[in-house]
Amino acid sequence: MNTETLFHTYQPLVFSLAYNMLGSVMDAEDCVQATFLRWELTERKGETQAIHSPRAFLCAIATNWCLDHMRTARVKHETSTSIWLPEPMISVDLEEQAERAEDLSIAFLRLLEQLSPLERAVFLLRQVFDYDYDEIARMVGKSEHSCRQIIYRARQHLASKRPRYLVSKEQHEQFLQCLLQASSQGDMKALLDLLAEDVTLYSDGGELRWPMPLHGAAEAVRYLLTVVKRISRETEWSWNLATINGQPGVIVHAYGRVDAVVTCELLKGRIQEIDVIVNAEKLRHLQ
Repeated sequence: MNTETLFHTYQPLVFSLAYNMLGSVMDAEDCVQATFLRWELTERKGETQAIHSPRAFLCAIATNWCLDHMRTARVKHETSTSIWLPEPMISVDLEEQAERAEDLSIAFLRLLEQLSPLERAVFLLRQVFDYDYDEIARMVGKSEHSCRQIIYRARQHLASKRPRYLVSKEQHEQFLQCLLQASSQGDMKALLDLLAEDVTLYSDGGELRWPMPLHGAAEAVRYLLTVVKRISRETEWSWNLATINGQPGVIVHAYGRVDAVVTCELLKGRIQEIDVIVNAEKLRHLQ
């Protein structure tokens, strides 16, 4: 298989793996470039004939590139006072993972940030990309037993913080529409009816420096109404539904640009979590 054919065959897989590990479109693109440059170097040395599985080789290179990058990024995150949220992916193609769209959601990627880089890599390779333990062990340089232990600990950690409540796409979109409509109309009662009492709101910056995260319906409503009031006073704005990381979400247009991306998680007929991405650097690829 020549390099061009190899790239077209495996580029989507390498990008998807890198994005899920890093939560960054630009960093995932850098990973893809570095991975295939490594393949070209190996090919020039005449060493590709000994590679039995190009897919496994490329994923191993990408995984280790991401691990190195995540360790550096984790130091930056730990010294930052702002909430970390991933760069949103709009209209993601989920052909092979349609039934696992919830594993690509903004809320889930934010939750994965609580794992160590190695835990995150092993968990994703097994849980989302369905690699066997022996393949994962070779990719990350650990024993199969160690990888099984890592998976067990990661699942235990995430399960306690991620209650599942499956809703249809239509229900999800309806909640988002009601959330934006009530916010734009300043309807406090309607917002309180939509939100769980213990709702949590995460936002990664913006001009309003609110301490994050916000806990409780009253605080979340105050934030939403304040933000909408400020935007309405300063500029015309609009919003539209979109598929964001495989789930319904909202793109907010204001100030002549994409100003925010909003997603939510539902639990027992109420909104349990709201994620508001307003960091300009993370929205740059959407402009």
